[in-house]
Amino acid sequence: MKQLVRMALGIMISLSLYGQAAANIKVVAAENFYGNLAALIGGDDVKVTSIISNPNVDPHLFITSPSTAVAINHADVIIYNGAGYDPWIKPLLQGKKSHHEIVIIDVSRLVKVRSDGNPHLWYSPKALSTVAKKLKRIFSTLEPTQQKTFASHLATFEQHLQAVNRKIDALKRRYQGTAVTATEPVFGYMADALGLKMLGEDFQWTLMNDAEPTPRMLIRYKSLLTQHKIKVLFYNRQVEDNTTKNILTLARKNHIPLVGVTETMPLKDNVITWFKTTLANTEQALEIATHKLQNQ
Repeated sequence: MKQLVRMALGIMISLSLYGQAAANIKVVAAENFYGNLAALIGGDDVKVTSIISNPNVDPHLFITSPSTAVAINHADVIIYNGAGYDPWIKPLLQGKKSHHEIVIIDVSRLVKVRSDGNPHLWYSPKALSTVAKKLKRIFSTLEPTQQKTFASHLATFEQHLQAVNRKIDALKRRYQGTAVTATEPVFGYMADALGLKMLGEDFQWTLMNDAEPTPRMLIRYKSLLTQHKIKVLFYNRQVEDNTTKNILTLARKNHIPLVGVTETMPLKDNVITWFKTTLANTEQALEIATHKLQNQ
């Protein structure tokens, strides 16, 4: 396990320098976790520009700039989430003035998620694996002499992802069926993978869509906390408004363990370490909730 961690950190450190002159493939990712994934698979042969990369800012407030259009026009490969999550990129794609062919990856189409589905696709390990394999094929086509290198990088990534999947399976065996809720459906795919029972989804989708929950909806959601119908509350660290602040205050008052999740990968992480940290925080919260239940 320690060797795997050292290997992951080595990849993260070496690929944090992926802006080198030797890079032949220019990649633009709408979100930094897809950019990091491209760097992990492409290595020194790719130069990655991630447009949304600040984990302290609400990504839904992002406004494009001329530099974003320039980056897209010079890209060989463009990756975006789709499913209505990053609609700002479509006008840029339609208005691109590049004179060379660009490969565009709409992740939602790649993993077959409908436009009205949960757009937080990156919290699905299966989705990340699918994107990684797609990038390996694309990079191998664009740079055929490096096919073995890309295949090796993919194998290393999959090895680390398997460790994440083993952790997910272990948590699922222990906590499957545990009732939880969230302020938004950001963690939805991972919660499903863990076998958690997600309650209050209508409220979550209302907040995600910047709508105002009805009084009845709000009362019903708050009862999940006040009546201890759920054991853990997941909340979006990047979104702060009066409704979510009140929900967090109510959760703390009722001693409900909290797990903060983000829509943007922290700068110190890669996708593997990000997942591991989030799962560790989830496990800790579930352990606390279970311990409290046993002592009631």
